[in-house]
Amino acid sequence: MRYAIVTETYPPEINGVALTVQSLEHGLLDRGHDVRVIRPRQQRDRAQEHREHLMPSLPLPRYPGLRFGLPMAKRLESLWRTQRPDAIYVATEGPLGWAALRAARRLGIATASGFHTRFDAYMRDYGVAFLQGAALRWMRHFHHLADATLVPTEELREFLSANGFAHIVRLARAVDTELFRPERREAALRAEWGLSERDMAVIHLGRIAPEKNLDLAIRSFRAIRARHPSARFVWVGDGPERARIAHENPDFVFCGVQRGEALARHFASADLFLFPSLSETYGNVTLEALASGVPTVAYDYGAARERLRSGENGVAIAASGDPRIDDAAFVDAAMSVADDTRLRARMRTAARASVLALTPSRVAADFDRILSTLGHEKRAHERYASAA
Repeated sequence: MRYAIVTETYPPEINGVALTVQSLEHGLLDRGHDVRVIRPRQQRDRAQEHREHLMPSLPLPRYPGLRFGLPMAKRLESLWRTQRPDAIYVATEGPLGWAALRAARRLGIATASGFHTRFDAYMRDYGVAFLQGAALRWMRHFHHLADATLVPTEELREFLSANGFAHIVRLARAVDTELFRPERREAALRAEWGLSERDMAVIHLGRIAPEKNLDLAIRSFRAIRARHPSARFVWVGDGPERARIAHENPDFVFCGVQRGEALARHFASADLFLFPSLSETYGNVTLEALASGVPTVAYDYGAARERLRSGENGVAIAASGDPRIDDAAFVDAAMSVADDTRLRARMRTAARASVLALTPSRVAADFDRILSTLGHEKRAHERYASAA
């Protein structure tokens, strides 16, 4: 079958959405389908052969290095008239995604949209909490243009259903357990961080931005450091908060953005992953940490709710809604794992076992089934309408 994927973000940009979209694309290609990716043109960018169509773009404010696509609906209609897809997946809610949904509707092509980011939750983190309701209404309007909206967890499906979203389908996430695995742990890399094998490396991996609740990660580490003076806090990633955090914490180790095997080595060489974000739609890094054998402390939603088992492979904190209580629980959980060497050793083994079934090929098969079903249903409806 012929599929099109429309996304505002794509590698070499490094974020959960970009990597998830690329994994889905590669999964469909491996299954023998013709897949075309429509995305914004990035700096110094070239399309890969005939599989990518690059659209005009502009820089995304406050997110250096990221760009968003312009709403080129007419151009998309022209493309899809000559190379008509059986179904289209619109991964992001930007101007390019909006144009794609409208163009597909006019052409009668089946569409699925992806709900990857809780932009309504971001409103609080950026000091405009009064816009949360408006953001959620806009996202509901966007996704109602699609024939189905794909979400990664049952928890999110229930939330969206309760808020008036329709035609929601769960599509699980995968993790590359061949890339992320405990055997990539490196004593030499830990030595670069100033650590021996007996010392503790606490890691945070992800965008260094306000919505990630990073001050709580810092408080948790400081509590750990008070009991374990040789511990180091390793940061992998970049973002607008990096300069402030580095200035206020000169003892932290900042490794910048890492990719591929280098990223996997950084994860596997750590001893504890702190992930205090409350704004994730899923949190792919949780799966990557577990696959790397790294015990994880996170709030009990998204990937953590599905895969973390407190006391087995990490700790999942049930948020009460009271920041003082929740923050204290997170710090206490981080300290309890850090204090118990034997517990961390048991968690390393259990962590990897908990995600081994989440293979990319399995998720690709489910994704293929969803898109092909939407395409068949759309064509059947059109035939019925024509006959009537």
